[in-house]
Amino acid sequence: MHANQRISLFVDSDIFVASHRHLMTLEKLEKLLSYEFKNKDLLKEALTHRSYLNENPKWHLPHNERLEFLGDAVLELATTEALFEKFPKEAEGKLTTLRAALVNYQMLAKLSKKIELEKFLMMSRGEAKDTGRAREVILANAMEAIIGSTYLDGGYEAARKFITKVILPEVGTVIKHELYKDPKSLLQERTQAEMKVTPAYKLLAEEGPDHKKVFTVGAYLGEEKIAEGQGPSKQDAEVEAAKKALENI
Repeated sequence: MHANQRISLFVDSDIFVASHRHLMTLEKLEKLLSYEFKNKDLLKEALTHRSYLNENPKWHLPHNERLEFLGDAVLELATTEALFEKFPKEAEGKLTTLRAALVNYQMLAKLSKKIELEKFLMMSRGEAKDTGRAREVILANAMEAIIGSTYLDGGYEAARKFITKVILPEVGTVIKHELYKDPKSLLQERTQAEMKVTPAYKLLAEEGPDHKKVFTVGAYLGEEKIAEGQGPSKQDAEVEAAKKALENI
């Protein structure tokens, strides 16, 4: 056998072993998802972050962004349908804000941790070290990809059951804590009612290259800084700061 062929076979067998080892761990994830995939490759694709392919070019599946695109649409439909039935007297505007609070990346990232999704994701070493908002976005996207893969594997009803079990129970929390309201508006309502003070926001830092800026903004009551937030824009950073301020007060 030619040396290059031996090297190629060795590399391919490594990938096969890694894939087989991963398949065994997928059984645990399926239990957490309460769904057994007929096509395991769909589940593995949902767990494959784009960065993984950079370090593992021989991986036989694409990254999960197409499944994420599909899952986003399925999630919106199932959530809309559930809210429409649950709140027959609510206006369209209220239903829209409730849905937005249920399907935003922070909520999906939070719920992904309940099913231990992070343990099963395939990412590059660099991406695996990311924390904060970047990690939350990866987790949220993977959650949408899981929904997309479930839809392709078992149809709309299978995806709807998963959404009903994992995501829709949060509607009570959303209503109780008024998470459907814009955080900046909610913070202003509370501080004006309770303290007679209007919050202000100050840009504290701006870091990173133009295509990947990270802004840090402080939320202030008078001269007192009550929270900080980060985001890819000043507006996003202000929203994050307002959310953390609401938690703090």
